[in-house]
Amino acid sequence: MAMTVGMCFAREFPGSAVTEFARRLDAGGVDELWLIEDCFFTTAPPLAAAALATTERLGVGLGILPAVARTAAVTAMEIATLASIAPGRVVAGVGHGIQSWMAQMGVATASPLTTLDEVISTVRRLLQGETVTFEGREVFLDAVRLEHVPDPVPPVLAGVSGPKSLALAARVADGVVLAGPSTVPHVRAARQAAADRGPDYRVVAFTHLSVADDPRDAYRTMAPWVEARLGSAGFRDLPFLAELVERHATDGLAGLTDLPREWWLQLGAIGTRDDAVEHLALLEAEGVTGVTFFPSDDLETARGQIDDVIAIAGAR
Repeated sequence: MAMTVGMCFAREFPGSAVTEFARRLDAGGVDELWLIEDCFFTTAPPLAAAALATTERLGVGLGILPAVARTAAVTAMEIATLASIAPGRVVAGVGHGIQSWMAQMGVATASPLTTLDEVISTVRRLLQGETVTFEGREVFLDAVRLEHVPDPVPPVLAGVSGPKSLALAARVADGVVLAGPSTVPHVRAARQAAADRGPDYRVVAFTHLSVADDPRDAYRTMAPWVEARLGSAGFRDLPFLAELVERHATDGLAGLTDLPREWWLQLGAIGTRDDAVEHLALLEAEGVTGVTFFPSDDLETARGQIDDVIAIAGAR
């Protein structure tokens, strides 16, 4: 499948801004808008409904619904409802959720892997029109069938990052959504975890965006982001990770600002717009089927970045 290009709607943004982002991206020819759901900000399904109702062709992703925040039946109902508003334009992401947040809500599970397996498996069956009876560790369904079965059936992706979770995604989901940081080695690992799956298996990568006429301005902007993610799963497979850590230990943020351009290309869409296009090409070469730019968490900055996303998507 052709690689899609999209933009995230960050959790810090008010829901009232979602139609502006959706309309501008739709008019600019961008493929997708992914709505971020994190506790305790906004929820993705109502944002998605607003985005779908005010656009004509834009794909909308749910990124990422925590498996235990809703029952499996309600998750399937919400996805199916959105798919009925805009058939063929909805992609669902379901993940573990941040366990500390799940505990705050009283829905933490003793086995996140088993729970995600049960939720994604039963949600996909419900979306396909099956009558589902299931008694698992966390999911219970007694002859449940959706009254409104979506056509076409929207894909359900696993929003995960660790090796065991990536293996689970390859077994039970229609693909994986990597919420970031989606470095080039990290997306390579995600594709390798699904080596037995065919070309329809989706790998969607959220990649951080910061572009400027002078790439050094973008590097300075993103140095704190690199610092905060040195121990993240997305950085785990970087061939230069040890040197990156050493630079930080020796020179702090200044050591991270002065990284080689080739390293920045591995880390994200960081530098000039041409650098961002080159980063997309690197991800596509690793088998990524969709790239979604994660903007600044400042609303006004992100509004300006919509033009960057439109230009980069058009330059591919």
